[in-house]
Amino acid sequence: MTVAQRHGRRIMMTPEELDSFLAEQRTCRVATVSTDGRPHLSALWYAWDGTSLWLYSLTRSRRWAELRADPRVSVLVDDGEDYGELRGAELSGTAVFVGEAPRTGEPCSELDAVERLFAAKNFGLDLMPHDGRHAWFRLTPDAIASWDFRKLASL
Repeated sequence: MTVAQRHGRRIMMTPEELDSFLAEQRTCRVATVSTDGRPHLSALWYAWDGTSLWLYSLTRSRRWAELRADPRVSVLVDDGEDYGELRGAELSGTAVFVGEAPRTGEPCSELDAVERLFAAKNFGLDLMPHDGRHAWFRLTPDAIASWDFRKLASL
């Protein structure tokens, strides 16, 4: 077990690597807690602002309902096909809802920058399209675990 922990530290992403990785990826897997205590996992697009993950979710989804009942959330962002290419990060904490739900585009200064970032990253647009079905929640992680198996070659 000690060897795995040592390797775990060695393959952990640096803060700069983690920031770059989270900024370039598009899809994450969001784990929420169902009313019966079972985990529920779903895929979602996100934006990373250097501090928080911003997630744009359907407000009539199971994920949204579960987060409203219990805001504890864990998010996985990963990449790679072959074992030696695998890298990723798990971020966990509490979801915070931001802006109106569903989002219709009412002015919200906290969402200005993230909506520009999200629109450019995911839609190639300058402005965020609002469909009246989605809304924002933010995850500023309490804990982050990361790994980059590409570093194993140098161990």
